[in-house]
Amino acid sequence: MTASAAGPALAPAGYAGLVTRAVAFLIDLFVANAIAVLIGGAIDLLAKLLGGDQSLNAQEALAGGLVWFLWLGLYFVVFWTLTGQTPGDRMMSIRVFSTKSDRIRIRQAVLRFIGLLLAALPLGAGFVPILVDARRRGFQDWLAKTVVRWDSETVSESLVLEPVIPAISAPEAEAPAVPVAGQHFSVS
Repeated sequence: MTASAAGPALAPAGYAGLVTRAVAFLIDLFVANAIAVLIGGAIDLLAKLLGGDQSLNAQEALAGGLVWFLWLGLYFVVFWTLTGQTPGDRMMSIRVFSTKSDRIRIRQAVLRFIGLLLAALPLGAGFVPILVDARRRGFQDWLAKTVVRWDSETVSESLVLEPVIPAISAPEAEAPAVPVAGQHFSVS
């Protein structure tokens, strides 16, 4: 869509809310877990081909869980540090911005991931401030000094909002009783 004759196209502005951020997070969990499953499957297949043990003991299960947790942290930290947005954020046209510098530093990204985990622990209570804070900041944003805003660079053409201005014509003295071809009537 392009700008109409009535005015320029408008992109969403301001801070991203809870639902948008939750959808982006779910997309990211799907992507990160899909990658983890593919890599885990490849490792399992390689182990079976090399004659490895078919069973999994408690230590191996714990090690696998730790590797998955580190992978998830790496996924978020790398994307936030390099681009300010994960693939889920990009799909939802949002970006994480630092409130104290021009980009997110590694330390901020790590703090944000830790804050994300801590926000989820008390039944998601750390996300409640997103609903009431003027800048829509949750515990993880407060801890890492970040905000999540709509990203005008990644707003797709389908998400661009155009002002809707109905065609208003001067009222006629008397409307015809029978509609003329191509004319539409509405009941007020």
